[in-house]
Amino acid sequence: MILELIFSTDLPITNPVLKFLLILLIILLAPLLLNKVKIPPLLGLIIAGAIAGPNGLGLIERDSSIILSGTAGLLYIMFLAGLEIDFLDFKKNSKKSLIFGMYTFLIPMGLGIFSGLYLLGFGWATSILLASMFASHTLIAYPMISKMGVSKNRAVNVAVGGTLITDTLALLVLAIVVGMANGEVNAVFWIKLGVSLSLFVLIVWFVLLPIGRWFFKKYEDNVSQYIFVLVLLFSGAALAEWAGVEAIIGAFLVGLALNPLISQASPLMNRIEFVGNAIFIPFFLIGVGMLVDFRAFIQGWETITVALVMTIVATTAKYLAAFATQKTLGFSKDERKMIFGLSNAQAAATLAAVLVGYNTIIGTDESGEPIRLLSEYVLNGTIIMILVTCTIASLEAQKAAKRIAMSESPLAEDVDEESAERILIPVRNQETSEALIHLSMMLKSPQKQNRLYALSIINPNLEDEGAEMKAQKTLNQASKVAASTDQFLHELLRYDTNVEHGISSVIRENKVTTLVLGLHEKQGMEDSFLGNLTEGLLSKCNTTTFIYKPYQPFDTHKRHLVFIPPRAEKELGFPFWLVKVWNIARNTGTRMIFYTEDETKEYLVEILRKYPIRVDFRPFPTWEELGNLNILLKPDDNLIMVLSRRGEESYHPKLEQVPQLINIWLKNHSFILIYPNQPKALGMPLMDMMHGSLIGPIEKLDWIGRTLAQLLRRK
Repeated sequence: MILELIFSTDLPITNPVLKFLLILLIILLAPLLLNKVKIPPLLGLIIAGAIAGPNGLGLIERDSSIILSGTAGLLYIMFLAGLEIDFLDFKKNSKKSLIFGMYTFLIPMGLGIFSGLYLLGFGWATSILLASMFASHTLIAYPMISKMGVSKNRAVNVAVGGTLITDTLALLVLAIVVGMANGEVNAVFWIKLGVSLSLFVLIVWFVLLPIGRWFFKKYEDNVSQYIFVLVLLFSGAALAEWAGVEAIIGAFLVGLALNPLISQASPLMNRIEFVGNAIFIPFFLIGVGMLVDFRAFIQGWETITVALVMTIVATTAKYLAAFATQKTLGFSKDERKMIFGLSNAQAAATLAAVLVGYNTIIGTDESGEPIRLLSEYVLNGTIIMILVTCTIASLEAQKAAKRIAMSESPLAEDVDEESAERILIPVRNQETSEALIHLSMMLKSPQKQNRLYALSIINPNLEDEGAEMKAQKTLNQASKVAASTDQFLHELLRYDTNVEHGISSVIRENKVTTLVLGLHEKQGMEDSFLGNLTEGLLSKCNTTTFIYKPYQPFDTHKRHLVFIPPRAEKELGFPFWLVKVWNIARNTGTRMIFYTEDETKEYLVEILRKYPIRVDFRPFPTWEELGNLNILLKPDDNLIMVLSRRGEESYHPKLEQVPQLINIWLKNHSFILIYPNQPKALGMPLMDMMHGSLIGPIEKLDWIGRTLAQLLRRK
């Protein structure tokens, strides 16, 4: 009935309700239908756009609304690429990205100029501009491989970094060629371009980033945060155009700038990905499909010849660049296919170049008709090239992503039911539950099965008729927070006269591996709190415990200062809290400052070789110097302090002063106190200790290394 209404309307559809309805139907049905014949979803949207567009059935015009939404989708793709990139891997692979970037720029430029001059008979200016179109590419397959969980792969990082390089160079070539055609290239042109680009980078990094950190600290409303992110995204895009480069460069740079402020496991990141993949990016793909003109195939051999040459040269050049990168960097065959799949799609910068070239008039012919820098044949050939290259790129990227995902999948024992992480979060009020769940997202290992439990305990002896309703409301709110990160939260409501007994019983019943406790922001840390906690809860259950007091949103911290007492590595609970601290660094990308002695540092350096994070090492202060925390702490720092219990290897009497130090120096800082699980008996298997039990005596260095390797194994 809906389709009958659409097709019975005068074409093209102008009614905004029907128009939007048809686009939503395309977004919904095209991937589902074409997926049955093994066509990737993003390619399905391009094909659907071609069929429904002005050159197909003529259902929809490619008007300003489609162009606006499509532009937003294109910027969104580049923004997500910058936001999801692993900064440490990006830095580590920067030289590799430069190598690929130069390969994927120089090889297409060389082949493009040659084919333009000698195969198509164009002049030098047209051939150079045509070659720059081959050199640029669009990460059209990035959303697909991101969904498949391989966006952290080194080949993807190299491809993303190379995209920034080649697109920037290609768009600079466009600006120079058009400027030369218009007679504008002179010393003033180069000075203006250099100054504007420098100012653009400085504004994004030193103005937009501090504004973002301030906003996220001050406003925690979900809608406001998302709209603010969009404002920064389009501000960066507008600044890039002002600087003389394409908006996609600005979108990518804003994504890089906001990367430290929006962790992968945060609710905000989930919303950004959801809205982009559901609305903005599909609009862009449909808009690209609408450019396809089927009539170009029957208008004459010249259009077909130009299209064939452009498509073959562009695809060959990108394959050669990926092949050269593989041989130079020692990548695998699947990683080469991944790089080729990501770099072969010609869409965004290519469209910008061909439209600018088509609209640039360099003279008139004998009949007075304008002579364009790029002819109509090149324009039509470009549209065909976009369709073909996007098809090849989608298929290659999908196949490579599947094979890489299978090769990087965790071993069976890592996802076994018995090895699943189980994190318990006792919640008392809605004010602290959101911060505790967010911390739990940072502590969990992304490659392992995770179970989150929220616990509320009611004292049956208290005569409060509304106690159960309040407790259930708090649990429901906690579930909503977890759901915003696509995590399921098990709600537990218990009646017990003793809070410590109730928590310890739940820990045993559910084999909890990690306990996360919270303090209200205005609540002080009294001596009696830690005393009662140690004597009560921590003496009844043996699980790694985190006590968290948030002062500001977790993602807005610039550094995490981790104080590890001497001889901490001698305790068998060492790897189980350390892996959680490592997860914080891996999930947020924030720099960790480890204050530790040399013996402990040896263990950490060994781990860093296999599992790198952003880290600095500082000597552990003397116990007398520990009282001067105000000297070490800076604004936006978070303190993580590892404690111990009386009689354990790392215990020191000065640890008893921790509550007093915290009350003095940490009133305006967030902090996390860690109590490692401390086995008291011997002879239990390793997996039992992961659930708070014990293990037998073995060589500690080897055991710690094997345990951390198992816990930190990448996805």
